[in-house]
Amino acid sequence: MSGIPLKPVTAFSAASSAFLVGFRPELLPFSRPSYIGTFLQFWTLSFSLWAFYKIVLYPKYFSPIRHFPTPPGGSWWNGHFAQIKALPTGGPMIEWIETVPNDGIIRYMGMLNSERLFVTTPKGLGEVLTTRNYDFIKPSHVATGLGRLLGIGVLLAEGDEHKRQRKNLMPAFAYRHVKNLVPVFWDKSREVVNAMTEHINAGGMSNSELPAAHKRPDVEKGDAVTEVGEWASRATLDIIGLAGMGQDFGAIKDPDTELNRTYRVVFKPSRQAAILGLLNIFLPGWFVRNLPVRRNGEIEAAAAVIRTTCRKLIRSKKDKLEKGELTDVDILSVAIESGGFTEENLIDQLMTFLAAGHETTATAMTWAIYMLCLNPEVQSKLRAEIREKLPSVNGSEDVTTQDIDHMPYLNAVCNEVLRYYPPVPLTLRDAAQDTTILGQVVPKGTRVMMVPWAINRSSALWGPDGAKFNPDRWLPSEKNPHSSNGGAQSNYSYLTFLHGPRSCIGQAFAKAEFMCLLAAWVGRFEFALNDERELDEKNVVIKGGVTAKPAKGLYVKTKVVEGW
Repeated sequence: MSGIPLKPVTAFSAASSAFLVGFRPELLPFSRPSYIGTFLQFWTLSFSLWAFYKIVLYPKYFSPIRHFPTPPGGSWWNGHFAQIKALPTGGPMIEWIETVPNDGIIRYMGMLNSERLFVTTPKGLGEVLTTRNYDFIKPSHVATGLGRLLGIGVLLAEGDEHKRQRKNLMPAFAYRHVKNLVPVFWDKSREVVNAMTEHINAGGMSNSELPAAHKRPDVEKGDAVTEVGEWASRATLDIIGLAGMGQDFGAIKDPDTELNRTYRVVFKPSRQAAILGLLNIFLPGWFVRNLPVRRNGEIEAAAAVIRTTCRKLIRSKKDKLEKGELTDVDILSVAIESGGFTEENLIDQLMTFLAAGHETTATAMTWAIYMLCLNPEVQSKLRAEIREKLPSVNGSEDVTTQDIDHMPYLNAVCNEVLRYYPPVPLTLRDAAQDTTILGQVVPKGTRVMMVPWAINRSSALWGPDGAKFNPDRWLPSEKNPHSSNGGAQSNYSYLTFLHGPRSCIGQAFAKAEFMCLLAAWVGRFEFALNDERELDEKNVVIKGGVTAKPAKGLYVKTKVVEGW
């Protein structure tokens, strides 16, 4: 069900009430009808009839997309919403893509029977993401909700504005530029590993700091507990600060810097955040933003801190440019030198890079450590390659792009983590005009879903082991001619960074950063789950939202492995 048509319902009710009260009062069931009372009753009746048509009658009997295959189950008025809420974001689609026979499109019902089209084949995804890309736009509630913290940068801009922003940013994210940033990634990876080593040698997290399920009365010497997400987030915030903007935010050294505290509040899941997200779908953004609830206050305060930080960075860089002293190689410097952005445009871009850039990679790191805990043989094999090919984090020797590129197993593990647990599990589009997908008519306003969590594991696209974690699928062999695609025959089978004009502009940056961090961590430490119940993936509660990660954090026993 799309936005509530308040204007038509109100106009009809007002006109009907005025006519009946003024000219035909005998038709009303009151001896002395008032305009206000009649209007309220007409409004309630009109809204109820509209809701019944929209929720019950339209999807079943009149919708032009009602012929698409639909998963079984669901209620007569609220569709599959109960299933959707009960599982992590994208969870039901993992099941539906395997069990619902389809020719590339599955229709399912969201809250109040709102129709959704889930695209399941590479050809259909190619149309939505590439050949008909600008026929599909991000829903307005996504831009309204995320824009408060991310700004309307390249991630949320649409149409010609998006084309302009992306064109002006491409030089900053070109491979030739990103490869120059790898030594920065490695320096920060060494810094976080050495900080973690000090933390571990001091005993790690105390029992008083651990959640009840993770308290350990028998902690062995050298067998400390750490929370992966916290350390990963601090590291990636510092990396995006230094490599992206030329500013070290100092989050690794101090977890309580203003910016780190701000993002910790922003990304913490809460019931209020979930409720506001739902309200954004049905009510005007200005109304939801102004509701007097704590979460709105937190978002406004966070946005003010982030904007102020970005503005200071931009003005500092511009001062250097005017003095002829700007020699930095970070992304902000390249963007300023391009001359393609106003100060406000640049603030929006930096807000996007800060939030999206550090949270997604931190999420990938969390899942990487989790999967290595589940697969200790992979962890050991990876550590052996790292120690053979990379310098110790104790030294000061640089690591280059060539070093990383010549590590096939590190590349394989990182690619498989990003396939198996893509940080962003689901992305939405609305048809901006009447269009088609796979030759089927898709009316304007139809919500279209692309679900990396489901596509990246589909047995039809990845073979019978698609739902299994297997880094070897990325290693070349005679039996695996498609190893560069992980064994899949189409690159659209791998949706982690999307494809086409709206693909992730920072994917080369993110992958190089991810590989440096994971290499440093695994080279130095051995990881094992603190709570062995989490060896069963079904026991890990996953937080929904823009990114998907363990809702209560990932606590692991972390041991320094000597000799590197």
